[in-house]
Amino acid sequence: MTHDVASPVTQPPLLKDEIQQAFIIAYREETELLEQALANEGWQVKLFRNERSPDSSCAAIYCCMMNHRRAWVQAAAEPHPTLIVEADFVPVVGMSSLPLPMDLSQPSTGLCWLYTCAAQIYSLSPDGFAEGFSTSLVAYVVTPAAARCLCGLADWVHKHHGTGYFNFDSEVDKYLRSHGFKNYISFRNYGEHGGIPNPEHRQHGISGIHRADVLAGPLAFRPLYARTGHLWRSRYFGIRLKARLKGIGRLLLGRFLRPKILRKASTPRRMLQWAIARQIVLRL
Repeated sequence: MTHDVASPVTQPPLLKDEIQQAFIIAYREETELLEQALANEGWQVKLFRNERSPDSSCAAIYCCMMNHRRAWVQAAAEPHPTLIVEADFVPVVGMSSLPLPMDLSQPSTGLCWLYTCAAQIYSLSPDGFAEGFSTSLVAYVVTPAAARCLCGLADWVHKHHGTGYFNFDSEVDKYLRSHGFKNYISFRNYGEHGGIPNPEHRQHGISGIHRADVLAGPLAFRPLYARTGHLWRSRYFGIRLKARLKGIGRLLLGRFLRPKILRKASTPRRMLQWAIARQIVLRL
C-alpha cells in the first residue's frame, strides 16, 4: 500500500487494529450481503435504516444526510474511529487487513475516504498518509471528534438549504477543514460503489454515476450494477474498465494531483510517485 512508495518511518496500523464497529446507511436496499461481508471481517455491524415516509417532502439526499447524522451522533460517542458505509458499497476481500490510511496520532485527524469520487491529493506525510479530498460518502472512517463536528454540518445544511436537494457530501472536506481537521484518502479503493445511478442526481444535472478507479483487491460479492444473467461478467468488466481508464485520465490531466499543488509541495517527487504507483496494477 502507501508504504511501498512513501517510505514511512513506521508501519501503519490495520483497519482491524483500530476499528471495532461498522455502520451501514440504508433506505430500502437489501443489505444482507454487505452485513455478512463486514461481519466476516470481524466488525460489529449496525444498520441505520432511513425512516423517511413515502409522502415525505424532503429530498432523498437530505434524508440520506440525516441518516448519516444519526450515525455521526453514535460515532461521536465511541472511543475509537468508526467505519461508515452506504448500502451500495461492496468491500474488497480482506478489507480489515488493509492499512488504516489516516494518522491517528494527530488530534486534527478527521475523516478518511476508503472509497473516493473525484478525488484529489493535497500532501503526503513522512509516514505515507495522503491528505486529500473526495466528494462521496460511500465508505469512510471518521474519528469521534470529526463525527461530532459533522453533526454541525447537517445543522448548517438545514439552516441554509432547507430540506431540498443539496449535494452535502461535497461540503464535508471543506467543513471539516474549516474547523481545523485534516482529511485523508486511501492509496487504493477499499471497495466499490455498486449501486445504480440516483435519479434525483440526474434531475439536478448530475450523472450520479461513479465507480472506484482502482481497487485494493477483489470484491467480496457482485455489485448490483452488474445485474444477473449470463452477460453479467462482460457487463461488470466493461464498467470496471471504463472506471480504470477514467482514473488514469484524471491522473494524466492533472485532476487527481493538480500541477499547482505539485509545484508548491515540499516533496513533489514522492507525491508524484504515490499518484502514479496507485494506478500501476493489472486488476480492473
